[in-house]
Amino acid sequence: MSEAKRVSAVPRSLLLSAVAVAATALLSGCLATAPTLGTNKGTVSGAAGGETAEGDNSALEKCSESLGTLALQEDTAAPWFLQLSQYNLGSTVPVLRLMIQQSNCFVIVERGGAMRNMEMERNLARSGESRQGSNFGGGQVVAADYTMSPSIQFSGNTGRAGLASFLPGMAGAIAGAVQTNEASTTLLLIDNRSGVQVSAAEGTARNFDIGILGGVGLLGGLGGGAYSKTPQGKVIVAAFADSYNQMVKALRNYKAQTVKGGLGTGGRLSVDGATKPAAPAKAATPAKSSTPAKTAPAKKTTGTTSSGSK
Repeated sequence: MSEAKRVSAVPRSLLLSAVAVAATALLSGCLATAPTLGTNKGTVSGAAGGETAEGDNSALEKCSESLGTLALQEDTAAPWFLQLSQYNLGSTVPVLRLMIQQSNCFVIVERGGAMRNMEMERNLARSGESRQGSNFGGGQVVAADYTMSPSIQFSGNTGRAGLASFLPGMAGAIAGAVQTNEASTTLLLIDNRSGVQVSAAEGTARNFDIGILGGVGLLGGLGGGAYSKTPQGKVIVAAFADSYNQMVKALRNYKAQTVKGGLGTGGRLSVDGATKPAAPAKAATPAKSSTPAKTAPAKKTTGTTSSGSK
C-alpha cells in the first residue's frame, strides 16, 4: 500500500483528535518556552527613581510638579481584599506606589511595614550601637499631606463569548472557552490635617481570558484555563490605573469646596430642634473712669479799678 493510501486509511476523526490534543498541549503551556526578560508587561510596569520614570505606560497621566506627600492605606479586613487570594494576588499597594511615583503627581512616604524598620534603626542609634555620623536624630520623618485609600468595587468573570454556538468543531470549543473579566475600582484622597475628602475617582477595565477547552468533551481532562488567574490580576491593575488617571485629570482643575461660614461650623442645612450656635461675643467697651475730670484753673482777669477805691 502506498504512503498516501496508508495515510488516507487513518480515520479522519482520529486525525482531528490528534491535532486537537497537540493544539491544547501547546496553548495550555505543556510545550513551554524559556522565560524572556522584560516580556509580558502589564498596564503598570517599569520603574521609578525620584521624579524619573523608566518603562512606564504612556497612557498614565503625568504631573510636571508634585502636589504633596502621600501615604496609602489599604483595608486588609475588607471582603474584596480577602478575595484577592483566589486570583493568587496580594496587596495592591506596591503596584499603586509604582504607578503614583511614575506619574510624579505625589511623593510617596512610608506608612506600612517598613515603618518598623525605621523605628528599629532609631532604637539602635539611641542605644549607641550605630556608628557615629549615622544621623538618625529626631525631626527627619516627612509628614504625609494626604492619604489615598484603594478599593475594589467589583472584580470577576462576567460570562463567556457568545460566538461558540455559531462556530463548528474546534473553533466553537475555543470560542466557548473565552471568558470576559471585568473590574471596577475606586480611589479616595483625604487631607490628613483636616480630614476633608479632596478627591474620589472610579475606574473600570475589561479583558478576555482564553480558557483553552477546559471541560470540553474528550479533551476536558487534558487541562485548560492556563490564563484564568493572570488576566484577572491585570484587569484589576488596569482599573486602578483608570481610577488614578481620572483623579489626576480632576485635580488639574482643583478648586477647594467652600461652605458659607466655614467648614465644620454647623453647616447650612438646619434640622428641627437643633441647638443654634451661640452668637459671637461682642467686644467689651472700655469702662468709664470713676476719677472726676480735672477742671482747668480759672483765668485771672486784669483791668483798672474804679476811681476812689484804695
